[in-house]
Amino acid sequence: MADETKQTPEIAVPAAKPAIEKKPESITEMDEPVVNAGNPLNMVEELPEEIRKKLEKSKEDRKTNKKKGRKKKIDKKVPVGIAHVKATYNNTIVALTDLSGNVISWASAGMAGFKGPKKSTPYAAQIITRIAVEKAKESGLSEVSVVVKGVGTGRESAIRALNANGLIITSIKDITPIPHNGCRPKKPRRV
Repeated sequence: MADETKQTPEIAVPAAKPAIEKKPESITEMDEPVVNAGNPLNMVEELPEEIRKKLEKSKEDRKTNKKKGRKKKIDKKVPVGIAHVKATYNNTIVALTDLSGNVISWASAGMAGFKGPKKSTPYAAQIITRIAVEKAKESGLSEVSVVVKGVGTGRESAIRALNANGLIITSIKDITPIPHNGCRPKKPRRV
């Protein structure tokens, strides 16, 4: 019998990663967005699946319903704008405009698929703000001054979501209408 030497097959060991990793400087350099409650680096968060599917479906519907005789829309680059947040007891609407008030993008809680009492929640305000910011980033919006109107529960979370989705907030102004001695009251009812 001949001596048979058992040879162990060589196992390829992957090279160790360097100790210092280069952090991505912008959102475009990242492989996938970071979902973080505090979001200190102003990185974009992903939308929930059901809302993303609904938005994609409505986008496809709009493409099929397009009219042929329309002019092609010219995209303007707008770096600075105004974010209008209307937070009522029943709904929250976010509109991002340029400095002269022309709407770049908007979103409402009903558009994102919320119904009934869920429309006025802080979570709905956060989601719709994210939708509006994603649309506005296509036209180059990066800096906004915020104008808040109404007393709903979504006002504060909408402002936080603007900051969390990468927009720089320069100022916040509350333009909620407040009556100060308003109209003359009705005369008392005589019975």
